[in-house]
Amino acid sequence: MTRRVLVLNGPNLGRLGSREPDVYGATSYAGLVDTCTALGKELGFDVDVRETNDEGELIRWLHEAADGSIPVVLNPGAFTHYSYGMRDAAAQRTAPLIEVHISNPYAREEFRHTSVVAPVATGTIAGFGIGSYRLALRALADELTD
Repeated sequence: MTRRVLVLNGPNLGRLGSREPDVYGATSYAGLVDTCTALGKELGFDVDVRETNDEGELIRWLHEAADGSIPVVLNPGAFTHYSYGMRDAAAQRTAPLIEVHISNPYAREEFRHTSVVAPVATGTIAGFGIGSYRLALRALADELTD
């Protein structure tokens, strides 16, 4: 049986490949989707990758995950640093939730050093480019088998 997993992405992540490639790499959003779905299949996951620039939509997806006990890989984008509504939705999780970032927030501007999500996440993976998502999916696989 395959386990459903949501990979949720916040603002500007749909612009991967064209947005600041020196920070976020050359992989397009479609490439991210392909990477996550392919690895998910190997791990026995049915991965649903989503992206939104809308805080309310991201909160509704986190509610969906909580209501369905669906594990989540979450890249909140800029919402990481200030969205208490998203943080409160993530805190309602009923399955593992891994916070992920393509860049290393601690190597960037000071305002990026604070995550309101990290305290309610199972764990955080950052700084490995698109590989951060691969690491997060593997971490979910480990969490779900322990």
